[in-house]
Amino acid sequence: MDEVFKALADPSRRRLLDRLNARNGQTLRELCSGLDMARQSVSKHLAVLEAADLVTTVWRGREKLHYLNAAPINAIAERWINQYDRQRAGALADLKTALEGSHVAGNDFVYTTYINTTPERLWQALTEPAFTERYWGVALESDWKAGSAVTWKLGGVTIEDSEQVVLESEPGRRLAYTWHTFTPEFAKAYGLDVEAVARASEEPRSRVTFDIEPRGRMVKLTVVHGGFEPGSAVRESVSEGWPELLSNLKTLLETGETLPAMDETAREDTQSEEGA
Repeated sequence: MDEVFKALADPSRRRLLDRLNARNGQTLRELCSGLDMARQSVSKHLAVLEAADLVTTVWRGREKLHYLNAAPINAIAERWINQYDRQRAGALADLKTALEGSHVAGNDFVYTTYINTTPERLWQALTEPAFTERYWGVALESDWKAGSAVTWKLGGVTIEDSEQVVLESEPGRRLAYTWHTFTPEFAKAYGLDVEAVARASEEPRSRVTFDIEPRGRMVKLTVVHGGFEPGSAVRESVSEGWPELLSNLKTLLETGETLPAMDETAREDTQSEEGA
């Protein structure tokens, strides 16, 4: 947490965060444009922000894109904002809101977290139905080979589709698959607006990627959910659901139990948000 406060103390680094808050997923060249800073200085500031996990980078071909990461801000909020008078912690609260809201500004949703586990155990948690059902409320079934189908089972509803498939699969390193299909049965099971679900089904199918990277006794997990059109309702809903879901995953792997608030009712609410 010291690294986060140190990174935020510099006005130039705060300007870079503001730039990403306005438009997420920028290259170094784009971030340098319009700033009265040398390219080398911007690179150094970005390195500090990356070391503090305030910025996550994703390679797209030859381009390195920079995204805000709200996880450290959530940690500050949990440790400080909830324990002190909100008026005194107003600046931190505003920062937390700004950074979380920044996920909506960019096209892709990107989130990085560190989990005290092993790559093998995390892979199990992402691919075994008994695991996914505990922290997600969804049993994901597949042989997890590229091109294979991924079946979603949740709330008595089975979601299958020929375009609902595994895209990449490197056990313990990387997993990617297309997002689930929005069906009338799904809408009915969760009491969702049928028209809203129909509109969601008309959007281009999105994809989610999990990158797993060992970091000493920890594992760095980066989740990228992308492929959305501007103004996507699906993107807005998943950006609200992923932080809680990933916190639940982290808690399960580190403690053996899911988050206390993630009871059946809360889980159904999260699923409803994702399908809205």
